Amino acid sequence: MSSPHARLPLSRRGFLLASTGAAASLALTPSPARAAGGRRPFGRFGSPAARLTPRTLYVDPRGRGDHATVKDAVTAATGSGWTLVLAPGTYRETVAVDVTRTEATWIGATEDPRDVVIVYDNAAGTPKPGGGTYGTTGSATTTVQAEGFTARWITFANDWLRADHPDITGTQAVALKVQGDRSAFHHCRFLGHQDTLYADSTALTSFARQYFSHCYAEGDVDFVFGRATAVYENCHFRTLDRTDLAAAPYGFVFAPSTAGANPRGYLVTRGRVSGEAPDAAYKLARPWVPSSDTTARPSLVVRDTWLGPGIDATAPYTNMSDTFPWQNQRFAEYRNTGPGARITVPENRPQLTAEQAESATRETYLGDWRPWKESC
Repeated sequence: MSSPHARLPLSRRGFLLASTGAAASLALTPSPARAAGGRRPFGRFGSPAARLTPRTLYVDPRGRGDHATVKDAVTAATGSGWTLVLAPGTYRETVAVDVTRTEATWIGATEDPRDVVIVYDNAAGTPKPGGGTYGTTGSATTTVQAEGFTARWITFANDWLRADHPDITGTQAVALKVQGDRSAFHHCRFLGHQDTLYADSTALTSFARQYFSHCYAEGDVDFVFGRATAVYENCHFRTLDRTDLAAAPYGFVFAPSTAGANPRGYLVTRGRVSGEAPDAAYKLARPWVPSSDTTARPSLVVRDTWLGPGIDATAPYTNMSDTFPWQNQRFAEYRNTGPGARITVPENRPQLTAEQAESATRETYLGDWRPWKESC
């Protein structure tokens, strides 16, 4: 999506300089044993000599698996129902899971997302070989279009830095774009700056359901965005500091683009929004009505969530375009806490009634799909 700022100096590359396991903004580092891969690089999930199932492939950059890259493993896993077990490592590559590779599962072998990092550094304005630029969608490090995709304990990142490319104005840089129905992410991390996590669908008429549980996402401008029906449960969203701006807003956490015909968009429940920026520097959300769908009615419910002081409590929402004011969209809150949740101007903070909140649940949003009951 377009940025209101021409150039944003960034400082996040440090989390990916280690050879394995990103240090990340939480100042967490992998253990030496995990970073080295240990004697059992695939943990409790078998090995090429002792496969969990015939449709399990093992990925290890040090050559102890079936493939050394995620891309090669995805290429080999044709059809439905494959599991990829990823050994500790930083996988610097772009990966795409097309619509034919359904019911896939990716597992970070150490069960710690810091240890398995899939990262690349394309931005929307990055020149493509042969001409043109990648655009927002093409900038994604990982793209998932297939239905029934599940990932556990993996970091998806884009470490493209605006400060390194002052000549590029298309600064959107997606870590993950996910479009498939029944896409689930458990204990995963999404690291970037602008447009980090693109929770979307394959078409305006496709109401893709997605579930994010105990995940972490960080960024600055619209870093969780798209038109999926997505539930974020027990997730942590962290806003990054900015040193180039004299005044707020520094950015926006959510930018849903829900289709008008879709009764449900984003649901954030039992989450946390923290930040490195000064108090009230960030807006909680702004609606994205793309030029490709001017009938969109962005939908966001944030409930039972702690909002830190970095969120502007007086005016937590703003417009992306004055043609489509946020007040005409579907934004609401319920029982939030924290300094960023204080209601000082009631008209700026629409609240669900207790009766309305009864349908603002993961069960209502996801229907007959119950990803929180799935085990690994």
